[in-house]
Amino acid sequence: MPSVLHDGRVPETVVQELERYVHFDAGDGEALRALHAAARPRLDAVVEVFYERILRHDEARAALAGGESRVGHLKVTLRGWLDSLLTGPWDEAYWTQRWRIGRVHVRIGLPQHYMFGAMSVIRAELEAATRDALAPPEADRARRALAKILDLELAVMLHTYRDDLLAQQARVERLSTFGQLVASIGHDLRNPLGVIETSLFILRGRISGDERAARHLDRISEQLGIANGIVSNLLDMIRNRPLVRESVPLGGVVEGAAEAVRRPSGVSISLDGVDALPAVSGDPGQLRQVFLNLIENAVHAASPSGEVRVRGRRDGHVVELDVEDTGPGVDPATRARLFEPLVTTKEKGIGLGLALVKRIAERHGGGVAYAPADGGGARFTVRLPIDPPAAG
Repeated sequence: MPSVLHDGRVPETVVQELERYVHFDAGDGEALRALHAAARPRLDAVVEVFYERILRHDEARAALAGGESRVGHLKVTLRGWLDSLLTGPWDEAYWTQRWRIGRVHVRIGLPQHYMFGAMSVIRAELEAATRDALAPPEADRARRALAKILDLELAVMLHTYRDDLLAQQARVERLSTFGQLVASIGHDLRNPLGVIETSLFILRGRISGDERAARHLDRISEQLGIANGIVSNLLDMIRNRPLVRESVPLGGVVEGAAEAVRRPSGVSISLDGVDALPAVSGDPGQLRQVFLNLIENAVHAASPSGEVRVRGRRDGHVVELDVEDTGPGVDPATRARLFEPLVTTKEKGIGLGLALVKRIAERHGGGVAYAPADGGGARFTVRLPIDPPAAG
């Protein structure tokens, strides 16, 4: 079966092959539309049954990224999915949207067996609605068409899982090679950097009064700090540095990171809703690194003149923070690998910042995602679980 195109569209040949396999045709489309017209009042009940079943399972509920607090929104989304399932048109745009839904399932970590279970619930409930809403032979035609379209839906979702599994395996292999390389050179680089630092200290004591030489030593010291930072980030990518967990007031962490970022006079940084964020359980030093990296990237993208906006909000049992800039955004070819090591959009970057952000966020039970900002630019959204209240 052909691969999905890089721009996110499902190749037409895939859909054609699937449709030929199940013999889905215009007559099936007519049968589905007739079913929709007759069974439309039952669709809300189908949605209720679906989520009642989902919420019985802890792992599936956790994958909803917010649990029951998000179910109201997700019910509306599922109802729209059912309407389009039964009304079409079942064209390339339709299947591209279905492929994107499958990618969401992969991204939020919904186990594949829950996807099968979910489709089974949908199938059973729609078949029951067909029996209640239509009489033979219309009901028989609708059931056959329903079986075909649901098989097609499941096949496209499985195709998505397959593509993502292959991509994940390739990612693991690249990271393994990356880790071996870092382990072999990271510690070796510490020795010459240590020698440079010691020599720098000695030289400072011997050039008192020479302002020109002092400026050059300051430049050496600055670049030495950058080099040490790169080595530290490389090593952090391959080792599981233990989290020093405590209750972290996230607003103070974000504000401190924003104040620490150097920026041109033409770039402004605004914070909205950050001071009202609840505490999270985590390592304050590592969480500060997350927002320091994201805000530094945003300032770089918005330079020499632009705006960086940091917005915080609570969403059920998690907090969300958007770091948004007015820069050029990220090109589609880079987005798919944006959080991998050694992938960067900066001319002089080495591609560790976002990979480290992702690693730290996931180790805290959260995640980070990219989306184009409204009106252009980039938006990175960090999600972190809220610190549970102390028992007492």
